Amino acid sequence: GLIGRSWAMVFAAGGFKVKLYDIAQQQLTNALENIRKQMKEMEKSGTLKGSLSAEQQLALISVCTDLKAAVEGAAFIQECTPENLELKKKIFNQLDLIVDNSVILSSSTSCLLPSKLFTGLKHVKQCIVSHPVNPPYFVPLVEIVPHPETEPSTTERTYALMKKIGQSPVKLSREIEGFVLNRLQYAVISEAWRLVGEGVISPTDLDLVMSDGLGMRYAFIGPLETMHLNAEGISNYCERYSEGMRLVLNTFGPVPEFSGEIVQKVNQAMSEKIPVVPKVLDARRKWRDECLTGLAKLKTQMKSD
Repeated sequence: GLIGRSWAMVFAAGGFKVKLYDIAQQQLTNALENIRKQMKEMEKSGTLKGSLSAEQQLALISVCTDLKAAVEGAAFIQECTPENLELKKKIFNQLDLIVDNSVILSSSTSCLLPSKLFTGLKHVKQCIVSHPVNPPYFVPLVEIVPHPETEPSTTERTYALMKKIGQSPVKLSREIEGFVLNRLQYAVISEAWRLVGEGVISPTDLDLVMSDGLGMRYAFIGPLETMHLNAEGISNYCERYSEGMRLVLNTFGPVPEFSGEIVQKVNQAMSEKIPVVPKVLDARRKWRDECLTGLAKLKTQMKSD
């Protein structure tokens, strides 16, 4: 799928040999075709990651329908199956029987807790969640979430590997529902939903508040640094604004149901802007990825300046 293909490209860009595994040969054939097309396009536009050419990177990626052969000699295994607990547990149980004591077993899950995924495995100390942001090739953040029994060395090795391949890893000290990215994302979605539902603002204007307002700042600095810079440091910000923040936060409503009339209202506005037609959605996603690529390039350039 999309995440697996993107991970393969990220690792190959870092100069690593990658084996893509799937039970369906057609999935692998499609994946290789898709990766080749993307890499060639990015090479042409000058946005290909890493120091190797597209052909050199493609030469590092091979495919396999036999799990044992796929993981032979691997130092790191990244699972990218659909977000289904039983399916993920099944693959980790299979891996648990065939891997050695040195390989890291990592999951791309966006919300399943490590304790649900890895408890009871013989190699639980080598298990970790490395949650990417979709698509990982264009958005570098990776949340590294340990199981309560994960060895600290597993966390450190995963963190070092992610840095080496050009991602931006963050370490969570323990597991928590939704990890960090989705907790922040859902907090924003929740208030956005309430504001639209209460008729305070239209869905399209709500999105504009983020894309042309908060989002522009947050593309470079986070909410805590924003507070720090918007006053004479964090302490001063809290002195000035804590009362106002509490007043506003106390007016927030309950968690929305995400159903009924508001769904229809938001769906109508979004569908008018971007019709729910595969061709149109794909074109908009392509545009989004081009924007993310351009932004990533700009951020790299600004950091080196």
